[in-house]
Amino acid sequence: EGFLFDNTPEAVFTGCLLLFLAMMTLVTVSAHLGLLWVAVEATTLSSAPLIFYHRHHRSLEATWKYLLICSVGIALALMGNFALAAGFSEGTAISLHLEDLLTQASSLNPRWLQAAFILMLVGYGTKMGLAPMHTWLPDAHSEAPSVVSALLSGALLNCAFLAVLRILQVCAHAGCAAFGQELLLGFGLLSIALATIFIVGQLDYKRLLAYSSVEHVGILALGVGLGGIGSFGAMLHAVNHSLTKAMLFLLSGNILAVYRSKACGDVRGLARLLPATGLFWIAGLLAITGSPPFGVFLSEFTILKAAIDQGHAWVAVVFLVLLAIIFIAMSTSFLSMSQGVAPPVLANRTERDTVWSILPPAALGTAVLVLGIYIPPFVRELLEEAAHLMEGGS
Repeated sequence: EGFLFDNTPEAVFTGCLLLFLAMMTLVTVSAHLGLLWVAVEATTLSSAPLIFYHRHHRSLEATWKYLLICSVGIALALMGNFALAAGFSEGTAISLHLEDLLTQASSLNPRWLQAAFILMLVGYGTKMGLAPMHTWLPDAHSEAPSVVSALLSGALLNCAFLAVLRILQVCAHAGCAAFGQELLLGFGLLSIALATIFIVGQLDYKRLLAYSSVEHVGILALGVGLGGIGSFGAMLHAVNHSLTKAMLFLLSGNILAVYRSKACGDVRGLARLLPATGLFWIAGLLAITGSPPFGVFLSEFTILKAAIDQGHAWVAVVFLVLLAIIFIAMSTSFLSMSQGVAPPVLANRTERDTVWSILPPAALGTAVLVLGIYIPPFVRELLEEAAHLMEGGS
């Protein structure tokens, strides 16, 4: 899709991309909440030039919105670190190392700890794309190059989610996990509901995928908020969503390169013009909307079962209704793009499916299909251990 715009030099793009990947890796290995904060902030600074890569006025707007909104969120997360430090008893050495926090969690001032959780939830939740702090996400995901959109949705949102889980883990060891889970439950339902409103009637297929990401981070928050088996479902859903959404954004790049438009109404005859892309586009639709036998179905069903088992019948009903509306809305857009006859102007264009444009999304789609049929034991053990640790286990 790069030939459509006046792009940033590739050396700058490649350098920022490598730095972005390095900072996301640092987020995952950080065992100190201060270092974690630095790494999350660094992902913002390193990914901003990637969003501006096309150097279009919409890209500029999306980049500034991303920087400003996420910077405010990160500032709130920093205040959360200060509040957490203030929660240490007088005369106790202050340490934001995760192991020290878990060891001394019971002695932390509960008011300061709750204040820290709220600040970090809002702060990192902004970077995660939780509603109503999600307003940067649709612009950034839709204006960035598709490979960057795949990383933003498939990797960066999970990094922010991990930051929220870190402070929830401390709350669990301090005996106030219920406080954090109630907030996550509320934010999760709000995110799914607001995403549903914007998905219905959405005319831009990349923005449609972006609002779908808002929906799915809401599902992550909902699963963790329910706790128990819902926490395992959230961990599994994080994996499934990352694979599926990365696949769909890569496919959207294939579509944009040929049709040269992000409007759903301008894309017709996709299944005929780009048969492989069209096939995986429909497979991606089924996967992202939670249809069997894909992995997203399994993780969403696990979260739904957690809501029913814990007596939150109203949560289960609302969840199902919103998922049904999203399925209908996304199916309408995806199927209209796949069916029909391609515009005659596209007949002379040489861009078509290639092995390298199809192989990455095909691999991602295969992975999410496999996870819906069979979860390898080592994957299940990792996810179960993650859910156990997040709920205060050791």
